[in-house]
Amino acid sequence: MIGQTPPHDPNRSSASAPAQRAAANAPGGVGYAAPARKARRIPAPRVWPLKDYDVYAFLGGNAFVILAMWIRHGNLHELATPAGIVTAIGEIAALYGTYLVLIQLVLMSRSPWLDQIFGQDRITAAHRWIGFGAIWLLVLHFVFTTVGFGMADGSGPVAEGISLLTTYPYVLWSGIALVIFMVVGITSMRAARRMASYETWYAIHLYTYLAIALAFLHQLVVGVDFATDPMARFYWIALYVMAIGLMLIFRFGQPIAVSWRHRLRVANVVAEGPDVVSIYLTGRDLDLLPVRAGQWFRLRFMTSNGWWRAHPFSISAAPNGRYLRFTIKNLGDYTRVLQGVGVGTSVFVEGPYGVFTGANRTKARVLFIAGGIGITPLRALLEELPAARGNLTLVYRASHEDEVVFRKELDELASLRGATVHYLVGRRGSREMPSDPLDPRALRRLVPDLHERDIYVCGPAGMMERVLSGLHWLRITESQIHYERFNF
Repeated sequence: MIGQTPPHDPNRSSASAPAQRAAANAPGGVGYAAPARKARRIPAPRVWPLKDYDVYAFLGGNAFVILAMWIRHGNLHELATPAGIVTAIGEIAALYGTYLVLIQLVLMSRSPWLDQIFGQDRITAAHRWIGFGAIWLLVLHFVFTTVGFGMADGSGPVAEGISLLTTYPYVLWSGIALVIFMVVGITSMRAARRMASYETWYAIHLYTYLAIALAFLHQLVVGVDFATDPMARFYWIALYVMAIGLMLIFRFGQPIAVSWRHRLRVANVVAEGPDVVSIYLTGRDLDLLPVRAGQWFRLRFMTSNGWWRAHPFSISAAPNGRYLRFTIKNLGDYTRVLQGVGVGTSVFVEGPYGVFTGANRTKARVLFIAGGIGITPLRALLEELPAARGNLTLVYRASHEDEVVFRKELDELASLRGATVHYLVGRRGSREMPSDPLDPRALRRLVPDLHERDIYVCGPAGMMERVLSGLHWLRITESQIHYERFNF
């Protein structure tokens, strides 16, 4: 559908029919009077003056300093004997394993500057592989140190390992920490993640903090740097303080401050389709909450069985200063409970997060590709992104008609914005849809000017993989492709 309206001003979006409908369902329920008011100007999230190469330079510099301190302590003399070589490998593995654990803490801190530089997809990938790297290095530390000590005193590795664990408490602490790290690593493997709920996975990962504390105590007592060099001890403590400080500030302090300031609560729950509801949150001074369309929050609904569960949800309407809307599909876990959350329930929020916004847009024309409930952030972007008539196109894929969410809102937004919407409804392989309509050739026929557009993709993991693979096959440049996965 192509309308005749001028370019959209995101700060005046509440005058649209879809925004009016959303507002009518919001704080005051049907008949809510606010739709006639203009949306307030919402501040954009802070832009941090950092680039990815700044982070890489800092990490590389610290890695060099760690090795230089090990050499400065005279540890090169260990390389004179086979036992010393094995022990030295174990020591270096311990130093870099600990360093990777501290990097993991920073990645877990949800620091907004990290989010801005890398985005959640790259952070999640880094968290995964750095975590596995840290675990392997710590395992190597235990193995090589035990073997090296055993070679030096003439005992076997098994006897030496039992002796170390039963004689020295701080070695036992490190053994417990290593077991915890290994359990966390195993549960992070794809096969294990598919078998576990988000809550189980999250609860297991909380033990990471205990493992880090035990490992720090072990390093404090017998660490190769801590035991002999006050300067190295200060250096390592500074690294711990920096990592833990970021965690305390951004993972705990900032969410507490945001939740306290805005006092968010459930204002309305509206059914959007089978097993899909929109939850409207209101609070104080929402026009001062920096957020963009396409971003997401972690929400904790403060009920007896929900206060400890934090789940990520994208906003499904452009920020307007009066409410935040989240549209949630029943996927069989805690999302089932949220279908009936009570009006007035307080909500603790973490965020906003994500770079799936217009901030990184490079082209005047934009294509949105949505699958199922993945329409939620794209619906908000369709409402917010400034664009001239004809420059916005939405391709919405669903297996069944009742899986199309916001159809009326999307049609009205398309008319208002001068956008085009293609609904691709039907089960792939069926009579009405024998082939994949998002196949790269089919997509190019549907939207011939793909190479002249920024492309935003959101949907189920399988659909996203196929679409992204197709876009790469079409040689769309990376800077034009925008996506974020929400898998844990």
